[in-house]
Amino acid sequence: QVQLVESGGGLVQAGGSLRLSCAASALTLTWNVMGWFRQAPGKEREFVAAVNWSGRRTSYADSVKGRFTISRDSAENTVYLQMNSLKFEDTAVYYCTAGRVIATLPAPYDYWGQGTQVTVSS
Repeated sequence: QVQLVESGGGLVQAGGSLRLSCAASALTLTWNVMGWFRQAPGKEREFVAAVNWSGRRTSYADSVKGRFTISRDSAENTVYLQMNSLKFEDTAVYYCTAGRVIATLPAPYDYWGQGTQVTVSS
């Protein structure tokens, strides 16, 4: 049973930084992509970033390019999201996900974590 557990969310002032972590258990090479989505109140879940198994291929939403960095420790089955220069509009619940291909829509991903709240105060 694959489980994804996020950590690192919290409250931060605009311009600050946070680092999210997601530890995966029982994840095999079949699900070689890990990523992050986010969902703000009243909005649909939206793609943030994704990375392949080796960490060499990444994809980012335009809204976070240059501010967020996704990385992966495949030996530890852990993915990280370093978030810098945070803005009020980054406030959302952030979900870790695992799948077989890098995609910007939620449907192709097979596993999801419970989410971690990120709140950016203006």
